[in-house]
Amino acid sequence: MPIYEFKCQECGEEFEKFVISASQVGQVKCPKCGSEKVVKKISACAIGGSDSGSSSACTSFG
Repeated sequence: MPIYEFKCQECGEEFEKFVISASQVGQVKCPKCGSEKVVKKISACAIGGSDSGSSSACTSFG
């Protein structure tokens, strides 16, 4: 299940949401004000791992 980052166009709240399928992205509501006017932020995430450990670094733009 991917985690998407969103920003509310009504109150400015930035939040993350688990979304089961891409078709559900349009059904996301702001957890702070309940508005449906949210936009998915553009994010770049790199995750790597090995037997001895793993690391991740994510950057969000928007």
